[in-house]
Amino acid sequence: MRVGEHDQTAFGLGLILDYARSTKNDSLARLVTDSARKFFLSDRGCPLNYEPSGEDFFSPCLAEADVMRRVLSQEEFVKWLKDFLPQIPTTPRDNEAATTNWLPVTVSPDPSDPKLAHLDGLNLSRAWMLEGIASALPPDDLRWNALSTAAEEHRRAGLAAVTGAHYEGGHWLGSFAVYLTTRRGVQK
Repeated sequence: MRVGEHDQTAFGLGLILDYARSTKNDSLARLVTDSARKFFLSDRGCPLNYEPSGEDFFSPCLAEADVMRRVLSQEEFVKWLKDFLPQIPTTPRDNEAATTNWLPVTVSPDPSDPKLAHLDGLNLSRAWMLEGIASALPPDDLRWNALSTAAEEHRRAGLAAVTGAHYEGGHWLGSFAVYLTTRRGVQK
């Protein structure tokens, strides 16, 4: 399921893989790895411009890249990511020109609306997925700067929305903020 809500396959596989690795359940980790490869390895040209739908709290494209960085070798992932998300800008790390134009921060027009509040969560999940994707690249990869810059912009916007002012976001945005700030799922 390549959607931006609860039943998204890539996000679910990532959580299962985090669990399997932390509990040293090698057979479950192999099953998840094999499944992710089967489902996503041949995907190309993910249409980021289709995101978000009006109520996404996950990015289908970034979630897929985030799970694939966990199951592919660095060499495989570098090539796969180039084909899967060719729109990630390339700039040297010391270049301050990296922008977030390729993946703008979302703004919820009404955080008290149960579906529109999802857009605040999208910023949080994008931030942790962008950080995870960047962490899997070699230090000299020219996409690192754009990924990190976008992650920081989404982090700031997402954390600013964790206010508890409205039940619609207040009852779940905190869990996304914890996942982001603890860097769960990012190999140390």
